[in-house]
Amino acid sequence: MFGRLRRWRAERFAARHPFPEAAWAEARARLPLLAALGDDEAVRLGRRAWHFLHLKRLSLHPELAGRTTFDLPAQLALSAQACLLTLGWPFDDHIDAFGGVHELLILPESFRRHVEEMDEFGVMHEYVDERAGETSSQGPVVLAFPDLMESGGLDGFNVVIHELAHKLDLGNSLDVDGFPPLPRDIDSQEWHRIFMGVWDDLQAHLAREEPTPIDDYAASHPGECFAVCCEYFFTAPDVLNETYPALYELLTRYFRQQPLTRLPEDHATAHKDSRGHQGRSAQ
Repeated sequence: MFGRLRRWRAERFAARHPFPEAAWAEARARLPLLAALGDDEAVRLGRRAWHFLHLKRLSLHPELAGRTTFDLPAQLALSAQACLLTLGWPFDDHIDAFGGVHELLILPESFRRHVEEMDEFGVMHEYVDERAGETSSQGPVVLAFPDLMESGGLDGFNVVIHELAHKLDLGNSLDVDGFPPLPRDIDSQEWHRIFMGVWDDLQAHLAREEPTPIDDYAASHPGECFAVCCEYFFTAPDVLNETYPALYELLTRYFRQQPLTRLPEDHATAHKDSRGHQGRSAQ
């Protein structure tokens, strides 16, 4: 019953809000991540992004609003990067997955948070964390404008995907833990085993003082590991598949997508140094 009601509402929405074809074409032209989509996927993603824009509130900090024009193609590009995560899921599942997303707030610059964390030995550590994004269970998705402008390439970095991955992670708890709600065909033990294998490998690289094969922010917390791996899955799937093939295959089943097939034939990933971006945290 609820599925039929949602479909009726979707049809009603389409009739009342004609899809902006020109703005969507411009959004795709601006971002390699969107330009790489096949025609059928692009049509479906564009319409979901348009619908998402009308369901969620998109807010610019007053200081930012006074110095930039965030036009409709930019808004669609932001929305599309969020909706890309759920593109392979049925529309109803897509709506449910982002039920906790009410607002996307864009700030002029990265921002600081005072953090208190207890380690495994019960010792409390306090520090100031500079962030490019932030997500909480019912709060807004906060994005720093400079990092948003750097997102959308095929290089392993995407602050929108990172923060919306946290929202998926929060679907079954109040804290990000790298363990989102799973479909029936993925066993929780398999998920845990594969992700812990990645986590252990990252920790081993750090212990040997060697560069990590993906952004070392993934080694800071299991929830960040999931979010960073989602960034790579969508924007540098060749790197993730080469480094952690079992994880890539697991995420193809979770997201119901095959990003490797979208990469241009002449694509060469420009792997960003993890120190080139501020922390992208959940709170």
